[in-house]
Amino acid sequence: MKSTAKDWDEVRSAFATSIMVDTSLNSLAQNLDGPEWPIKGKDETPAKYIDLSFEEVVELLQLKGQQPERIDQLVGLLKETLAFDSPFGDMVEQTQAASERDNPLLKNLAKLGISENFPINLTALDAGTLEFCKLEGLTTLGEFAVRAQAMSQNVIVGGDFKKLLNALSHVDETVLAEVLPFRRGHKGLHLVEAMAQAARRPDGAARAEIATSWFRDELSAIEKDLAAGGSLPRYFVALGNPELEKRAADLLRPHLRVPAAVAAPVVEKKKGGLFGWFKK
Repeated sequence: MKSTAKDWDEVRSAFATSIMVDTSLNSLAQNLDGPEWPIKGKDETPAKYIDLSFEEVVELLQLKGQQPERIDQLVGLLKETLAFDSPFGDMVEQTQAASERDNPLLKNLAKLGISENFPINLTALDAGTLEFCKLEGLTTLGEFAVRAQAMSQNVIVGGDFKKLLNALSHVDETVLAEVLPFRRGHKGLHLVEAMAQAARRPDGAARAEIATSWFRDELSAIEKDLAAGGSLPRYFVALGNPELEKRAADLLRPHLRVPAAVAAPVVEKKKGGLFGWFKK
């Protein structure tokens, strides 16, 4: 017997993820043009043995009328199959990678300066689309793009899934700004727009928490500007909606690492006294 317990543990661990794990050992032997596997039966597959220890396999083979050396054939059979199986697996991975590189949605994300890793749960997609993405295990825009590209043309999608898909396909900046914290005419996604979208949601505070972690560089730049005497409201003027600007700024304030007085909203004081009366 040439094989050792270490040899067996290595090959059985590697074979656990092989697509051939439930293929009959006799078929594997025939594919490799080697000697037949002497034990007949539909259950004579790698799966029957790989959960057993070296000693247990030897004992089982002996119970089937085989010499202990039969494990050498088993180890060799699995090793040679893995050698054949691995290039196939590599080819599949390379094909998938090539397909993703040719994905027009991913290309458009890159063109727009939008990170593939941006979290789906920070988008303004409707609840139904967010739930669909959750069920499909889609957590980032990149995963969304790959999944959308892989979907059959016959699959009918609606709601915001279709809206985002079409917006990315046609680089529609107006629609992108509805579902992503995207600023028309600019590259990338932005903290101010993320706060605005959070302000429209019932879970706004939780979204703001995630957004400030994601847009850490923008947050730091705002903090630096405020510390130098800048104004927080001016960052939100671009939203073009005074009420939304205020709500979005209020969501951001608790996350600013500057003195409270610096981040506090400016309160316009009413003039009093005689001169104040004349001003009315």
